Amino acid sequence: MKRCPEHIVEQMHNYLDGDISIEEEANLREHLSSCEECREHMNELKETVFLFSQLEPVAPSMNFTANVMAQLPKQKRKWNVGRILRKYPMLTAAAMFLVLMSVTLFSSYGNDQQLSYTKQPNLVVDGNTVIVPAGTVIDGNLVVKNGDLRIEGEVQGDVTVIKGTKYMASTAVITGEVEEIDRAFDWLWYKIKTSVQNIFTSSEE
Repeated sequence: MKRCPEHIVEQMHNYLDGDISIEEEANLREHLSSCEECREHMNELKETVFLFSQLEPVAPSMNFTANVMAQLPKQKRKWNVGRILRKYPMLTAAAMFLVLMSVTLFSSYGNDQQLSYTKQPNLVVDGNTVIVPAGTVIDGNLVVKNGDLRIEGEVQGDVTVIKGTKYMASTAVITGEVEEIDRAFDWLWYKIKTSVQNIFTSSEE
């Protein structure tokens, strides 16, 4: 077969594939009748084709694709800001709101130096000090910012002093919590907490 023309082997494959012309088939048959080596090779090819034709088709398992994909090396996910913004618009808006509110609150905490306090009846203001006189009952929360607080009477609620000092006489009565805020982060938390409380109070009404 080593001495046979290469086109003979090509004609063998064409014959087995069913893609051979009448002229080529006649030429192949003539050669096989006189060449024992090519005839043996042709028989081997026929047996191989026959064996493959007897095999049943193999169907992949149900999890074949998933198993193959699991074996592949995982690519590192790149953060796509635009995709995150489109996928979670409400979360993005809430985050932006918190950032802007934090910047505003920090700015107001540092720039606001004026005395302010909760408007309650019977309070006395002496310079930079807010006083709850003896015998006076304040019904509700009391907040004093940028000033001092002296309690000699009674406060039926929470007391909060922001950037100031609280002075409480021994006769003072406070039914709620007492909180002193002198740092920006405490101020930020206080504003967020009171804002949430106001929202829930409004929804209940």
